[in-house]
Amino acid sequence: MSIKVIVADDHQLFREGLVNMLSDSPEIEIVAQAENGKVAIAKANKFYPDVVLMDIGMPVMNGVEATAHLIKHYPDIKIIALSMHSDKHYIKGMLEAGAFGYLFKNCNYQQLIEAIKIVYSGKKYLSDEITEVLIHDYLGKEKKAPEVEHPKLTKREAEILQLLAEGKAIREISELLFVSIKTVGTHKQHILEKLNLKTTTDLIKYSLKKGIISLE
Repeated sequence: MSIKVIVADDHQLFREGLVNMLSDSPEIEIVAQAENGKVAIAKANKFYPDVVLMDIGMPVMNGVEATAHLIKHYPDIKIIALSMHSDKHYIKGMLEAGAFGYLFKNCNYQQLIEAIKIVYSGKKYLSDEITEVLIHDYLGKEKKAPEVEHPKLTKREAEILQLLAEGKAIREISELLFVSIKTVGTHKQHILEKLNLKTTTDLIKYSLKKGIISLE
């Protein structure tokens, strides 16, 4: 019995190339393609796949939102994130949404087939590169001083403060956290007001003083 797969990616050439490649495997049946998260959900409603290969940065509905929706309504479907993004926020976003695997798009054919088989069996799959990113992040946290608490800030505001302090732009933060630019801007304004600060420079000075970032 073949593994039913949906491929969701907004880049048509990549998507169709992936479909053609996977179609060569007798163990895999491509039941549908999707150009965004919303279409992926509609296709899943119709074909009920075993596995969905999910891109992250798609229009209309991104991969994180689509993954969370599918896992909520179809917990048996296994989702593998297939992306060029190596930032820990993208990886954590997909895993927290319920993805069973994460691969970079430059993986080879055998890696992809192996990942599909492993998640289909009910086990998690992370490529060596992804595992390295997560381990590096974990070890980095271990070396840092205890996490600074900001009693006035919500968890999301503290997260955005960290990213702003690291020098990330509002647009970049919106992409990392899968929220709108307007939402990030609103959070930034709330952070400034709560901490009695006026500018991004003030935020950086505050972050240095509190040990959120360092000059190293």
